Amino acid sequence: MRKLIFSLVFLSITIGAFCQDTKTLFETARSFQRQGDYQNAVLVLNRALEQQPNDLQILKEIAFTYYLQRDFVKAKQVALPLPERADADVQTYQIMGMIYKAIEERKDCERLYKEGLKRFPNSGVLYNEYGEMLWTKQDYSAIKFWEKGIEADPNYASNYYNAALHYYFTFDKVWPIIYGEIFLNLESYSKRTAEIKDLVLQSYKKLFVDKDVLNKQDTKNPFVSAFLNTINKQSGTVTQGITPESLTVLRTRFILEWDDKEASKYPFRLFEYQRQLLKEGMFDAYNQWIFGAVQDLSAFQQWTNTHAEEYAKFTNFQKGRVFKLPGNQYYQSVASK
Repeated sequence: MRKLIFSLVFLSITIGAFCQDTKTLFETARSFQRQGDYQNAVLVLNRALEQQPNDLQILKEIAFTYYLQRDFVKAKQVALPLPERADADVQTYQIMGMIYKAIEERKDCERLYKEGLKRFPNSGVLYNEYGEMLWTKQDYSAIKFWEKGIEADPNYASNYYNAALHYYFTFDKVWPIIYGEIFLNLESYSKRTAEIKDLVLQSYKKLFVDKDVLNKQDTKNPFVSAFLNTINKQSGTVTQGITPESLTVLRTRFILEWDDKEASKYPFRLFEYQRQLLKEGMFDAYNQWIFGAVQDLSAFQQWTNTHAEEYAKFTNFQKGRVFKLPGNQYYQSVASK
């Protein structure tokens, strides 16, 4: 009996050490990968694979490391069988798609995304990747996939990023503003953030460049119509120009009007968040955060210096919260376009 207990204890310790060693190897490889030392990363990952043969996570990491190394032949060799596995996940398709795009095998890439979306129909990642692949071919049906990604997975930021850019270069003046601002709240501090802040600012300027903000807009969409009619009532606040200060007044009046007349018909997390900031005295700082630096950096710095406590309160609040959208607030449709 004692021998049996000893054997079981020894076995559990051995298994624990084995698993821990594999985990350590995986993290070591990741560290090499972050340093750009891809050869060492692959070396260590192969050692981990010896301990856990056919492990999906390790194989994905090896394929991704070869991709980063730009050794696409080896990357494809490792990644190609993975989507066929029963335990394949979204990331498996994403990595294989990246490799196909790198070697410009677009037909195979498109087939892969279609298969992936059959298995994972609510994957914002795959809708986004599919749209980006189409965009490289100048296939403007890409927007349908970004929209589908927003509808199916409303908290994946990249679909908003790409959709906002797409609409900005069309006649549409509403969705660059809405999708751009949602993106800023989902991905508040990245290289793409400053780009989209400027896009939202320029979109407000485009919105009011004509006297009639409804001009050439999709007023058949009731949500868009409500948005435009509400914001049009506040147009007098920007007659002297679009600035962070005038936009704060415009957006304050908009959200009060929307809350009073439209919010019950069209509940929308972005507008609810704006109203929350307004009630808690952080809406000025929020608007400065979006529009200040991209409009006039020196004026923004002066504002933050004179409103240091107010701005710190907002940024601390923002960094400590998670902005999440529910799945039943999708008001856009490209089906009729």
